[in-house]
Amino acid sequence: MSDRVLGIMADSFTSILIPGLTATVPLAVISFSIALVIATATALVQYARIPVLTQIARFYIWIVRGTPLLVQLYVVFYGLPDLGIMLDPFPAAIIVFSLNTGAYSAETIRGAIESVPVGQLEAGYCVGLTYGQVMRRIVLPQALRTAFPPLSNELIALVKDTSLAANITVLEMFMATQRVVSRTWESMPLYLEVAAIYLLFSTVLTWLQHVGERYLASRGMERG
Repeated sequence: MSDRVLGIMADSFTSILIPGLTATVPLAVISFSIALVIATATALVQYARIPVLTQIARFYIWIVRGTPLLVQLYVVFYGLPDLGIMLDPFPAAIIVFSLNTGAYSAETIRGAIESVPVGQLEAGYCVGLTYGQVMRRIVLPQALRTAFPPLSNELIALVKDTSLAANITVLEMFMATQRVVSRTWESMPLYLEVAAIYLLFSTVLTWLQHVGERYLASRGMERG
């Protein structure tokens, strides 16, 4: 690798990393936080089998899981203006990523809730707890331990998926790289550089996932 290429990579590192910290990470964290709220509500609606709301929840999951994320971004950012709804790129990306991740996470949480033995719900009712109290104090804490690993994987996938936001002009890490490439004409080294930064982010999240799993396992053993 020539000195020129190494110099370009060194000079561009900050130009790529800063959008990663100021756009990619916030986009992923905000979207995932909203997605967890959507997913939990959707999972609880399905678990409670509320007739109309259950059908709406299943329709939402069916639509989101059955269409590409990139198409969803285009529909919201480029399509909604035809209906008179104008959104800035960053909020549009948050809406799409939240709804997309929420649909996948809803099935994860629903499965985790259903894995909790029914007898524990009945025991909660026997001591006078309401349905909401049973879910909050008994079911959801146990479901969290089961759902934590796949939800962590969803977050890691979301961090990488944020690169698609470049298609709707969000100045995140990948779009910043594209701009550097357009100036320097050094595609391979710069795309490898941004790939390494994504790998770094994913590695940190993977480490945090392992820490969280050990913590939840220790809490489970203490209660047991």
